[in-house]
Amino acid sequence: MEISINYLAVVLAVIANFVLGWLWYTPLFGKAWAKEMKLDTSEKPKVGVMLRGMLMMVIGNFLMAYVLAHDVFAWSHVPGMEDMKTGLSAVLTTSFFIWLGYYVPTHIGATTWEQRSWRLTFINLAYHFLTLFVAALIIIKMG
Repeated sequence: MEISINYLAVVLAVIANFVLGWLWYTPLFGKAWAKEMKLDTSEKPKVGVMLRGMLMMVIGNFLMAYVLAHDVFAWSHVPGMEDMKTGLSAVLTTSFFIWLGYYVPTHIGATTWEQRSWRLTFINLAYHFLTLFVAALIIIKMG
């Protein structure tokens, strides 16, 4: 079976999640996140550091959306799962279980071993769930 990926949906998911990242870590939770990261908000990062961070974010968003598109395609071709390509329930289910199985354990480990705050963990976990939800919504709806 040939996997069919809607690359426009993947690119739109990357762009949407880039904007979501800016919203999440700037006006919405930027101050709380910076405080938990023990960052000096009066000091601006160097341009090179910002550009490298944004590039890595775009690459990470692309990898997540691309793999998610493969996952959605595969599940939609399992007998009895044809409606996986439609509906909010498919979006929520896909997002939640990927988040629960991959993101939550990683963040719990980082919180424990790197002695990060639980507040920081919840800020980051909520963001990662939303990125998966937004990407799944775009990919499933544009199928």
